[in-house]
Amino acid sequence: VYHSFDSIDQYSRLGKYCSGDLRATAPLVGIDVGVMLSLLRSSLTATRAPLKCGTAVGSTTVRCRPFAHGSPSHHSSSPRLLLTQISVPGLYVPRREVSRAHVSKMPDQMTSDDLTYLGQADAVTVDEDLMGSLGFSIDQLMELAGLSCACSVMEVYPPATHGTVLVLAGPGNNGGDGLVAARHLVHFGYNVSICYPKPTDKPLYNGLVTQCKSLDIRFISVEDLLANNNLKESFSVVLDALFGFSFKGSPRPPFDQLLERLKPCADPPVIASVDIPSGWHVEEGDATGEGIRPEMLISLTTPKQCARTFKGRHHFLGGRFVPPAIVDKYKLKLPQYPGSSMCVRIPASCDQ
Repeated sequence: VYHSFDSIDQYSRLGKYCSGDLRATAPLVGIDVGVMLSLLRSSLTATRAPLKCGTAVGSTTVRCRPFAHGSPSHHSSSPRLLLTQISVPGLYVPRREVSRAHVSKMPDQMTSDDLTYLGQADAVTVDEDLMGSLGFSIDQLMELAGLSCACSVMEVYPPATHGTVLVLAGPGNNGGDGLVAARHLVHFGYNVSICYPKPTDKPLYNGLVTQCKSLDIRFISVEDLLANNNLKESFSVVLDALFGFSFKGSPRPPFDQLLERLKPCADPPVIASVDIPSGWHVEEGDATGEGIRPEMLISLTTPKQCARTFKGRHHFLGGRFVPPAIVDKYKLKLPQYPGSSMCVRIPASCDQ
């Protein structure tokens, strides 16, 4: 069964109850699709009856007609049906506006204009909303973000070709994302090292460090790392998780020294930055033109405005947890995630 927002079709698990595919017509687009599908599911589950033109199940009437156009169905021997009406006596089906701002597109159909880029203030309030009335906890968001980062790295830099990863973890939430990613990368088959110059002495962060040490991940001191004159020989990928969207001002020691080692003039390994390339302005990007140049940017929840200036080859989005309340409140335009993936490739400036 398919329902349609604009021209984007999404698969529903209802298919096992029906003899053919359905497509919701334009008049039904405004109906809350969750309510519509729940209604169909409850009606059809009761009888396991195949859906045919003019089907009536109990007091629910489903009207449809043959559908002759569109892409071939994997149910090639089943009739294709076009859903035209659902009638349920006494049921109030809430309607909501479905604006183009809320339409999800498949990644290969997107340009940068089809994405929402948040400024620093909105990025902060989105996190506050998630951890407020919507019930998310900081450790839960950190786990989802770190897993998304590890999956993004795996997509482009598999352990067979990029087996050694250095995670640079900062003192805030971005650093916590990096510690979580380090743990997952070990399970994905990478040899991971961590440089964590200013550990945060809180139970959450102490727990993340303990988890990493339990996997025999090597922690490198900032002094030893700076003494290494050729990071490219030691590491295939640097996961930059030093500073996130709440960072302001100029990096202080020893972070400024670490960032100097990641600049193009130092010939660093491949850099994958978490959410914000460290040292960049959250909205203006690399305003001075002298910052780091990551090859990969992994935006979290939604891209931030600095991502518009990202010139690297690989831009991924991680954040397959954004509830409709956030999408509606901030009028977010986000891509569809493929299959069960925790990350999705999105357009980079160099793709435009």
